[in-house]
Amino acid sequence: MSLLVRTCVVLLLANSFLPYALATDEGTPTPAHELVAFNSDEGISRLARAVGKVDFPALANQFEAQSNIAFCGPTTAAIVLNAVFVRSNNLPRDRSRIRLEDPGGIDITVPRFTQESVISKGQKSRSQVLGEPVTINGKQVRDGGYQLRQLDQLLKANNVATQLVVVDDKKSKEEIRTDLIDNLKRAGDYVIVNYRRDQVGQRGGAHISPLGAYDAESDSVLVMDVNPASAGWVWMPVETLIKGMRTFDAVENRGYILVQGTKHS
Repeated sequence: MSLLVRTCVVLLLANSFLPYALATDEGTPTPAHELVAFNSDEGISRLARAVGKVDFPALANQFEAQSNIAFCGPTTAAIVLNAVFVRSNNLPRDRSRIRLEDPGGIDITVPRFTQESVISKGQKSRSQVLGEPVTINGKQVRDGGYQLRQLDQLLKANNVATQLVVVDDKKSKEEIRTDLIDNLKRAGDYVIVNYRRDQVGQRGGAHISPLGAYDAESDSVLVMDVNPASAGWVWMPVETLIKGMRTFDAVENRGYILVQGTKHS
């Protein structure tokens, strides 16, 4: 076989795999066509028939895109906290958009959590979230963004009750599916997922976003992606999401956080 022919064969084979994520240690790659765009006809149909969507309006109303590549965790936290505390009198005032030249005399701030304000109550500093090296066991390491347990601590520090679930080999698919569906059916409870994009048919690495609904017919959940520049909202098969969560992070596997409502009266 000539060099030209061999080159053409290689290119054809490579193109045939473009709709797929890179191969993983867990077996065959996840087909990208398993992910259904929310703004497609099928995506809208799934939301219409979804059995677990009680909190979708609250999340959609509070939704915002992450301001930088490391802020998927703080953004997700801000969205969920604003949905939880929407009628509370104790919301922090957002002063981030106030300018020195703005006229005084009246309070023009908005009561809401922001991607910046949620960080201030957590143990991890903003600089560390953005990749500033930290010393662990005498070694300088970078730990940008949030690991699952770090995000859980941040949520608790902002006064919500949570249940953290690490998706390791001890956690069955049936248990995970039940957790997600039961939460999505209960008003005032929210699900935050931490997964690897390259394990679910998307480009990129680790990511965090909230879930908005569950469609029983397709056995898929609506991932309300907080980085629309990378990937929009998509319906993702539950098994695919589990595959993305059952991946190792710095110290343990990824997983999900069940936000169970407020601790205030």
